[in-house]
Formats: sequence, structure tokens, C-alpha cells
Amino acid sequence: MVIDVAFVSVLAASLAGLVLIVVIERWMTPCPPFVRPWASWALQGGLWLLTHAILTLVLGRSWFAAATVSAFLLMLVLVNNAKVMALREPFVFQDYEYFTDAIRHPRLYIPFLGWWKFLSAAAGFVLAVVIGFLGEAAPAQRFVWSGQLGGITVTFVGGALLLLAGNWRNWKTLPVSFEPIRDLRALGFLAYLWRYAQEESTPLTIASPFDFLPARHPEDGLPHLLAIQSESFFDPRPLYRGIRPEVLAEFDRLKGDSVTHGKLKVPAWGANTVRTEFAFLSGIGEDKLGVHRFNPYRAVAAGYDTLSLASYLKRLGYRTVCIHPYPASFYRRDRVYPRLGFDEFLDIRAFDDTMRFGHYIGDTAVADKVPALFQDASTPVFVFVITMENHGPLHLERASPLDASVLYSTPPAEGCDDLTIYLRHLRNADRMIAQLRQSLDRCERPASLCWFGDHVPIMPSAYETLGAPNGEVEYVFWNNRKTNPGEEQGLHAHELCLSWLRAAGVVQ
Repeated sequence: MVIDVAFVSVLAASLAGLVLIVVIERWMTPCPPFVRPWASWALQGGLWLLTHAILTLVLGRSWFAAATVSAFLLMLVLVNNAKVMALREPFVFQDYEYFTDAIRHPRLYIPFLGWWKFLSAAAGFVLAVVIGFLGEAAPAQRFVWSGQLGGITVTFVGGALLLLAGNWRNWKTLPVSFEPIRDLRALGFLAYLWRYAQEESTPLTIASPFDFLPARHPEDGLPHLLAIQSESFFDPRPLYRGIRPEVLAEFDRLKGDSVTHGKLKVPAWGANTVRTEFAFLSGIGEDKLGVHRFNPYRAVAAGYDTLSLASYLKRLGYRTVCIHPYPASFYRRDRVYPRLGFDEFLDIRAFDDTMRFGHYIGDTAVADKVPALFQDASTPVFVFVITMENHGPLHLERASPLDASVLYSTPPAEGCDDLTIYLRHLRNADRMIAQLRQSLDRCERPASLCWFGDHVPIMPSAYETLGAPNGEVEYVFWNNRKTNPGEEQGLHAHELCLSWLRAAGVVQ
């Protein structure tokens, strides 16, 4: 059999691609070292060869296929670097929904990559497609063993053998810690993504602490319960002493009158709200979730059943309601919340554009929805509110001189506009506290408020100037019929719900 030039072209493109992906990986943050287990190199080579073989079979152009796969990998590297800069965490396989979410909610994602980078990448991809189709013609006889089909077969078989070798008992040879930076450095980018993808199929079977709580009713009746997960809420005043104390005057008053307050360690930095959200609702720490710690709601939507704070309270006779002024489908909450025990979900459809402050529905507008849920209620009510007003990207808004005079006693140095925008919204969160407190004070039934932040905000330029916080946020438990003096106590996010129920007198 005489080997055709198309046969050689496929093999040459495959080998060139194997070298190119190593070069592309050098641009990553953090950059994986060359020294790594042989199985990770086998996985990397196998994934490349299989992908290249399949795409060449579809396109009929081996060099164009190699360029396309390399361009996709380069895009993942750019997304990874942007995520590390904003969230201090590398791209993980479980982030694949970023791409569909970026189409549905572009404002939440693309600005962190950068619009120019995004548009340049899109234009480059279109240009590559045009050049690829015009610059390389498919062979006249693609499907002959001596030509392109033979080269594809050799490439595919080689890739399959490498993938099998890399997967051989890889739970022992390529263990993962689910600490992304550590695993990325240990395995390299493609092997790290592959191992996290494999772990995605592991079922989540962790029992909730609510499984072990008795259904005991306090003798004096069950209180109304209101939990506020305030978007990006933390106290930034220690970060910069020039912030006026009165920006959080109502929060300070609530903390002074609290049953308990303190610092909260959360499993997220700058984003990934559902990690803190799930920890609060489930009482399960991230160390027990395995790979599902990155997006636990996907496991719930897929069928994971567990008692949550909402379902436990529902068993006690509570009506359970969630308020979140954003589309219910985001993070699959429309599918997740019924499984977690919520009777009702008020999403963006319960609001209108006049209620916005900035790009999102304002905190005070959300607070206006709460009193009606408690008013004239014949049964105890649990309301869980997830706010949106202070969601980034903060750098898309503009600060004004008036903001600086109201928010600072001494304005910060240049480069801190993100902080000014953040404080402008934080002041509305503080006003929300006053509204809610007044509402609960009017309740005839005992009532308890749990206020906490989900993560610190993304403000890289401000942190570069002022220093970065440690990632902890604030929480407060307040009862409208407080009977004991407040105390300060540090908690983890998964400890918050049970601690609150004890402070409210629901459980002992």
C-alpha cells in the first residue's frame, strides 16, 4: 500500500499539536510544572489525539482541526487566568456551564475576561475558520486507508491507547484533593480537567444534620424566621479607615442588639454564591462534598435528596418562601428549591424595572416584599432572601464626586472606584436592615433575623491599593424578643443554620 500525503499530513498535524498544547499550557496561571505523573502526560496526549482525529474526520482538514483544538484550549487558558485573577481559583471542569451562562447572562461573566479580549477571541475564531477552509482543502479521496482515513485511524488508536493507559487505576495513580490549585499543579491542565470530569459522576450521598434533629416544638410557639443572604456583604471599614462609619450604621446597631454575631468563613471568594447558599441550607461542609463542592446545586437537580433547613422547617409546620430578584433558572434554582423544601419562589418576575438600583433590583425593593409574607400569617413562616443589588461587575458602574463626599471622611487613592461603587450599594443593604427590623418588630409572633454575606466582592484594583481581605464575611442573629446579651462567635457557613435555630429557640 502506497502511503498518500494526506496520511502523513494527519500524523504531522497531530504531532505538532502535541507540542503546541504544551506551549499553550505555559501561559497558564498557575503554570503546571513539567514534572508530573506519567499517567497525566498519557491522558493529555490521549485527549489531544482523540479530539484531533475526530475533528479531522468531520472537517477533512487535519491542520485546520489542529488549529481549532489549540484555539479552544487557548480560550480555556484565558478563561482560567481571568478566573484566577477575579476569584483566586483556577478553571475547573464543573465550570463548563460558564459558557452557556455567559450567553444567557453576559454581564455576569464577560467583563471579567474583558470585552476586548472576548471580541478579539471571537474575531480570531471567525478569521481562523475562514482561513482554515480557504487555506487547506480536503483531500479528494478522504476515506481511503492509504490516505486521510488511515492517518485518522492511527491517530485515533494511538489516542485511545494513551487514554486507557492514563486511566488505568487512576484513582490510585492520579488522586485529586479537590483543591484546584494543588491539583492543577500536580496533574497539568488537561489531566486535571479529565479527573474532575470523572469525579462528577460520583453520587452525592451525604446525610444532612437535619436528619438527626427531633421535630420538637418550643412551648411558647414557633417564631417567624427571616434569613438574608446579602450579596457580597462584608464590613470593608477595617480595609480602609477613611470610610465613614455611618455607611453601616444600621448593621452596627443590629450587631449591638444581636443574640450572636461574628465572622463567617465561607467556601467562596468573589462569586459562586451557591456554595455558601448550599452550606447554609444543608448544614453540610464543603469538605464532605467531594467534587460537588464546586456546584452542589447540579447534584441536587440531578436527584440528590437530603433534608435542608427549608424542608426541616416545613415538617415543623412552617410555610417556606424564597425571594431572589433574578431569573429562577439561574443555577437551576427553579428545579433545586422545590427539592430543598420551599413552597414558593419569588424571582425576577415579582419585580419590575422601576425597582432597580443600578443594574439589579435594589435591596430596599426586595425588603418591601417581606412584610406581606408575615402579616396575618396563621402559621410560622420561613423566608429566605438572596439579594442581587451589590453583584458585580462593579467596574461597569461609574463613581461620582458626590459618592466620595458621602461615603468617605478621607477619599482613597486613585484606583479605588470599585470600592466607592461597592459602598454606594452597601449603604442600601444597611437601609434594608432597618426596613426588616422595623417589620419584624411589628410582628405579634416572635421573630428572628439571620443576616450574612455570601462572599467578599470582586475589587482587584482596590485590593491592590489597600490590601485584600481574608475572605471572611459578617453574620448576625437578631430576635425581636431578645432575652440574652449578644456574644461574638466565629462560624463556618455550614454551621450557620443550626446555630441560628438554637439562637431563635427552634431547637435546643
